Amino acid sequence: MSKFDDIRPYNDAEVRPTLDKILHDPELLQAIAAFRFPRLSGLIGGLLRPVIKWALQRRLSKVKNVEDFQAEVKAYMDKMIASTSRGLTVSGIENLDPNNAYLFISNHRDIAMDPAFVSMALYKNGFDTVRIAIGDNLLTKPYVSDLMRLNKSFIVNRSATAPREKLKAAKHLSSYIHHSIDEEKANIWIAHREGRAKDGLDVTNPAVISMIALSKGKQRSLSEYINELHIVPVAISYELDPCDAMKTNELHCQAQEGAYEKDEHEDITSIAQGIVGDKGRVHVAFGDVLRGDFENTDDVAAEIDRQIRFEYRLFPSNCFAYEKLHKKWPMIKVGPDATDFKADAHRTEQAEFEQRLAEVPEAQRDIYLAMYANPVSNKLSK
Repeated sequence: MSKFDDIRPYNDAEVRPTLDKILHDPELLQAIAAFRFPRLSGLIGGLLRPVIKWALQRRLSKVKNVEDFQAEVKAYMDKMIASTSRGLTVSGIENLDPNNAYLFISNHRDIAMDPAFVSMALYKNGFDTVRIAIGDNLLTKPYVSDLMRLNKSFIVNRSATAPREKLKAAKHLSSYIHHSIDEEKANIWIAHREGRAKDGLDVTNPAVISMIALSKGKQRSLSEYINELHIVPVAISYELDPCDAMKTNELHCQAQEGAYEKDEHEDITSIAQGIVGDKGRVHVAFGDVLRGDFENTDDVAAEIDRQIRFEYRLFPSNCFAYEKLHKKWPMIKVGPDATDFKADAHRTEQAEFEQRLAEVPEAQRDIYLAMYANPVSNKLSK
């Protein structure tokens, strides 16, 4: 037993018992049936579930520990990258040491795929994968919580409402992050803000840094503590956002009605769409380890923003949207290799993007375009 048992990922000894439990969960089997066979699951779901259970038990029969489970995840990720993207590229990782533990703080565009792509980039370059911060608001089913914790996720308590409870949960989380980096030498991933940047503007919330710093103690300076954690800003960019239409509709409702009420399991739908939807090219850019003097958490957040803005890789889709909104082509670099954007070289991609735009309700198109164009504006304004 440890003081972090309520939030930590599962350890090796817990993997097999957890798998044996959830593979008998009818809700999980039905969810897989609906995901894999949407047309048949409602009609013959009762017949599909035993078949799915048998297939999973056979596939996972040799999984004994976390490494085995992540090997299964990697195999799925390889297939997913091949079928739903035009490839994953990575930059900046050559400046990091696989023998060190890092706190990776990234921009946030996709609930599940952001940390998954960071982990994949690390794994393919000889680094340990990350422990992933995930809000308890996403763990709407027991089997979802189990699956996440099997895959090295730890729980962020967002359900606490009373100020004292919130502070206690934040201190507990901060202590776990420091414990992971300093004592267990384990890499951590956390988003730089709560919730995805649906408008395409990546801005770090200083409250995230304040939470991380809750464990520094009164005798230590903020700079000393931040330097000790080996924080690395990460910029994740997608050529296409599988959830772009869903995000656009949410922002439109907020603008028109002042609020947006999510369906109970809408986040799970977003996770599924992010996994199976077309992402185009994906780039993960690792920044430099934060070192220096920071007077306050705003300074730390500003440095993370500076690096994410600098490292973020634009794609032609961003430029198409910018031209639609601003009636001029941006003079900017695009792609993993950061080459000058030339509209004539991307006419096929432009036609594909315009086809996606045509499927968006006309009243929502400016919001949709801004989502893709804002990263260009962000680059040009700094």
